[in-house]
Amino acid sequence: MYSEPAIKVENLSKCYEVYDKPHKRLLQMLFRGKRKYFHEFWALKSASFEVKAGETVGIIGSNGSGKSTLLQMLCGTLNPSSGEISVRGRVAALLELGAGFNPEFTGKENVYLNAAILGLTLEEIDASYAAIEEFAEIGEFINQPVKTYSSGMYVRLAFSVAVHTKPSILVVDEALSVGDARFQAKCLDRIKQMKDSGVSILFVSHDVAAVRTLCDRALWLDKGCVRALGDVFPVTAQYTEHLFNRTPEKSLEAISTETVPQPREVQQPINHWGSHIGIIDTAGIYDAAGMRKNLFTDHEKMIVKIRFHTHQLKSTEGLSVSFSLKNLSGSDLIVGSTWNERLTFTQDSGAGQEVLFEVDNYLCSGDYLLVAAIENRTSAAIHYYEYLEGAQYFSSSFISNSSGQFMPRISIAIENNTVSKGALTP
Repeated sequence: MYSEPAIKVENLSKCYEVYDKPHKRLLQMLFRGKRKYFHEFWALKSASFEVKAGETVGIIGSNGSGKSTLLQMLCGTLNPSSGEISVRGRVAALLELGAGFNPEFTGKENVYLNAAILGLTLEEIDASYAAIEEFAEIGEFINQPVKTYSSGMYVRLAFSVAVHTKPSILVVDEALSVGDARFQAKCLDRIKQMKDSGVSILFVSHDVAAVRTLCDRALWLDKGCVRALGDVFPVTAQYTEHLFNRTPEKSLEAISTETVPQPREVQQPINHWGSHIGIIDTAGIYDAAGMRKNLFTDHEKMIVKIRFHTHQLKSTEGLSVSFSLKNLSGSDLIVGSTWNERLTFTQDSGAGQEVLFEVDNYLCSGDYLLVAAIENRTSAAIHYYEYLEGAQYFSSSFISNSSGQFMPRISIAIENNTVSKGALTP
């Protein structure tokens, strides 16, 4: 499916001159080359990666990590300080809210303006206009100036234009987060359709679940540097770990003088971290007879056992034991926690304690993994003593035909049925 790269980025950097006071900008103009009246802020530093034709890459990172700067340079709205960018094919972008719209123009006029900028002829725009208007669902407001639009209406129209201009590359940056839930689902479905048709997609989002659902690979940016690049599950797992273990932010001077870390290709989809690694002794999935198994069939009893010790903790207040069964894309399918039942724990002397979660196997045929976690929930932000993603890998095999993700027991009743089994209706 993939051949020549649709996007190739080599050592791309963007540096801004930051002035403490306005008059220093004038001094810099007058005495350029003799002295620096500014300090450098590197929004992006030596980024290199490729996006293959038909590939979907998620870009993740905290606010200020350089995601939007990177996308603006890829779209040609911002010039890099150094490095090279190679883009093959038409690029349609949904960047910051309302970007590319003239607030005085009507929605219809902006449709024609944006589509023309993307390279469509008048005939092509005329042919696509009805579909653009229908997808945007803003009704009579299409003939009103966009300065009267709500943020949601902006996004509806901008996204509709972007996806109906037949791009080779689609760039989406956070803007979908302001839309309502139904329209977000509609947009994500359209993105999936474009992905299946071979469009290369760069998708920026803070929603790790959405990135895991849509993307083939992930690029993690941190303070302008590529921290990790690889399969979407392990990279997003490392990013999630980073969010829970983040240290205080450094000053601009400290950031600008740091050496550029080298990105590392992540291969093993397992994540293990926390403040007290080793507090979990064992974690696994067992059958009703107490045998640890890696294969479960239709509605078979599954018992998740997590054995741990608490003698190293100062207190067991707020302690919670949790598990999750995930697919190999990292989506939580079944989650259980002692916190939901308000169960409490005591300090042990090292002998350890064990929690058992019992659940029937409703998972359709496929491969899955177990997550085990020991948490402190005394505050709104969960503190993880230990988080083990991939404590066990296992499979489910449904003998009966199945579709979807789950196969719960379903009762079927037909009321007032006048057709006997095997009879044919005329």
